[in-house]
Parts: sequence; structure tokens; C-alpha cells
Amino acid sequence: MLTPEKIVAAALDVIEVSGDRGLTISALAKRLGVAPSALYNHVSSKRDLLILVQDDVIERIDYGCFETLPWADAVRQWARSSRDVFATHGHLIPIYAVIPVTNSRAILRMYETVAKGFLAAGWHEGDIVHAIVSIESFVLGSAMDANAPEDMYDIGDLSTEFPVFSSVVAGTREDASGRADVAFEIGLEGLIAGLEVWRSRQQ
Repeated sequence: MLTPEKIVAAALDVIEVSGDRGLTISALAKRLGVAPSALYNHVSSKRDLLILVQDDVIERIDYGCFETLPWADAVRQWARSSRDVFATHGHLIPIYAVIPVTNSRAILRMYETVAKGFLAAGWHEGDIVHAIVSIESFVLGSAMDANAPEDMYDIGDLSTEFPVFSSVVAGTREDASGRADVAFEIGLEGLIAGLEVWRSRQQ
């Protein structure tokens, strides 16, 4: 039996192989071994399909922390959870970054909770969306960095031409995956500190 869960799983497979452009109703139907008409009982368009996929992924993110933790700790937990989820589904990042939130219940539910947390922490309404965008921009970039190749900063044969950066790279203590984690944590703390400065200036 065709279920939303099966549709989402197959759609994620198609996106991973063929990207957003490869995700069509006919391609998905072929992947599932059903007629395209069978899919229209669940989704009426590609946009509906993308919302279904997006909602499934968003529901894996921990944003309930904004109801229980102080603002800065909630931002940390939300950012870390979001990065982990999108690092696992890296092919979704270009889609998620540009698809409107219109009629997407899961993402609107998340933003509703996050916005309430910001308001409770003293943020002005007019600044909250900007702050959310700044956090998500950093998170999505960090999720891509988490999948960067091991030799991302391999200097090659040019170490004598660029000795300072070569020495800096050689002095990095972590392997590639560890480097991405440390870079994320440094950036996250800097981002939170900057947001707190911004909030205090607006009060």
C-alpha cells in the first residue's frame, strides 16, 4: 500500500541521485513501481511533494528546546540538531533554502515555536525573522561543510608559495570531520554572541 512515509523515502532517494530537477511525479512513480495516477491520491503537484518531504525532515529537528531552555541554550540545541539533520540530507539543502514556507505545517510549527522563544527572550518582532535567517544560513552552510571531502584544504604542491596557510593547515589538530565540528562550534558561539549584542542594542 502506498503511504506518505513510502513516498517521502522514495522522494529522498530520487533527490539524492538526481537532485530537485530529477524529482518528478513520473520519476517518483517509477521508483515506487506504481502508476503516476496513484501518487495523485496523495500529492497534487511537485510543490505538494516537496512540502511533504520538507515536513518529514523538519519533524526530525529538535526545536522544542525553545519551550524549556534559556534562549542561548535553545539556539545552540536547535542549531546543532538542524545541522545534524541536514548533514544527513545534504541534497535537500538547495531545495530547503529557497522553497517558500506557504502551507508547510511542519516548518511553520517549528518557526512558531522558535518565534515564541525569541519573544520570551526580549526580542522585538521586527528582528526575529532576520535572526532566524542568519542562524539557518549558518546552519545550512555548516551542514554542507560537514560533508566536505577529507582533502578540502590540501595545499598540494604550492606549500612553499603559500607558507603561512600551509603551516596553519598542518597545525590543525582535528581530522576533516573533527575540523567541521570545531568550525561549527566556533561559528555558533560567535553567532550567538553577535545576536545577543544586536538584541541589547535594540532595547
